[in-house]
Parts: sequence; structure tokens; C-alpha cells
Amino acid sequence: MNQIAKTIVITGASDGIGKAAAKQLAALGHKVVIVGRNPEKTKKAAEELGAPYHLCDYSDLSQVVRLANELYSYERIDVLANNAGGLQTALEKTKDGFDKTFQVNLLGGLLLTLLLLDKLAESHATVIQTSSIASNLYGTDFDRTDLQNERARSVRKAYGYSKLEDALMTRELQKRYGDRIAAVAFEPGVAKTNFAWDAKGFLRFAYHSPLRHLFTISPETSAKRLTRLAVGTPGTDFIPGELYSYEKLYKLKFRDPDGEIAKAFFDDCLSLLRPYLA
Repeated sequence: MNQIAKTIVITGASDGIGKAAAKQLAALGHKVVIVGRNPEKTKKAAEELGAPYHLCDYSDLSQVVRLANELYSYERIDVLANNAGGLQTALEKTKDGFDKTFQVNLLGGLLLTLLLLDKLAESHATVIQTSSIASNLYGTDFDRTDLQNERARSVRKAYGYSKLEDALMTRELQKRYGDRIAAVAFEPGVAKTNFAWDAKGFLRFAYHSPLRHLFTISPETSAKRLTRLAVGTPGTDFIPGELYSYEKLYKLKFRDPDGEIAKAFFDDCLSLLRPYLA
């Protein structure tokens, strides 16, 4: 592993896996930059580490644009961990007119990456996406013509789609920009966090009842998967463009052998983001 101190930006770092990873990376001597949505929690997480912080709600893409401008003030960015996201309790549109799950879990992170591309390229940064086992549980019938989840009227399916999209986006980022950055994704396991706290039915029962102790891991254990990639060397410690479950490659059930679906999906996203990239 490369032990040279890095500047590491982690979104969704005010709680859960992101916060745990920030603590681990700071303990290793890296400069961590905290990004979160909740002002109080984000400030507290940053103060605990003596780290700088920024606020951003991914349900408002104008805030992502502002965040990118703020992050350009750093001398370098060696790692961007696109960890922000979560399970939405209902299918709804954002003020930008996009499905909220799609925007918060995929589109916001992609926009931030593209806006920061020149800055990231200066240090050939690693860009990390947080995917999920939900990509295999609920995303196997992914339909790129239904990005707004207008036909897939299911909270679980929308979440699974978005986490599959994170993996597809990673592959395509590497194909298009691999000479400038190294993209990689990871499956974090099922961690004991606030995930699905506001959900209803099975998800609420599974994640926030005594049952969860049977199959969940601690945020700290899960965060080691992110930390490993953040401190790792592309091509040595991980294969760029791939999806990992800790040190092992994680195989997607969704089939896209020639990469054409990922390519078309990425082009669709670029079209949606064009007004914010101008």
C-alpha cells in the first residue's frame, strides 16, 4: 500500500461508513476533507478529526456545482470517494426534475467527478464509488430507458438500479478517462448504520430490528473496504474499472459483456448533466 499522505475527499462522511473511513484515513496520516448534508453532524464529524468540511445536499445539483468550486481551492485531490447516497423512502422528483434516488445516489457524484476532472487529473486521483449488494438483489433487470423510475415503481428497485449504475459508471469512467484518473467501486457489505431508518415494511424490519445483528457488520469493518482502495495503488492493489468486495472482485449478475449498455447509460447521464457542466 502507498503510505504517502494524500488529500482525500469523502462525501457522505458525517455518519456511517463515510465517517468511519474518514477516521481510519486520518489515523493513517492522510488529510481528509469531510462532505455532508446535515450541518450539525458534518461540523461535528470534521471537528472530531480536525478536518475541513463542506456542506452539500445532492438533491440540489446547484449545491454540487458550488461544492466543486469550493474543492478547487485545495492544492491537490488524490482521492474522491463518492459515498453520499441512501435509500429514499418514496419515489419522488427533486427540484432539478430528476428521480431523487437516481440523482442522490448516482447523478450528483458523477456531476462532482466531471466538474473536478481537471483537478483530479493533476494527481491522477483515484475516484471511488460506493455500490451495494442491492445491485444484484434488485438491479438485474435494469432498464436504461427508465432512469427516472417511472415504470419501476418500487423503492427497492430504484435503489438497486442506482447502485448498479454506480458500478456501470465506474467502468465507463475508467474507459473514458483512465489516462487521467483511476476509477474503482466497492460493495460495502450490510453495515449497522442509519441506512433505511425511515423505510417501511421489510427493509425497516431487516435493518432496524434485532434481526440485523445476524447479518450486519460494523461501520468500521465496512469502511475498511473504502480505506483499502483510498490508500491503494491502482494496478497494484486494485484493478481500475472494477467492483470489489474488500479484496475480492464482486461479480455483477447484470450482463453487459460488450459494455454497450454502460456506454449508452453514461451518454444519457451526460445529456442530463449538460446544463450543469456548461
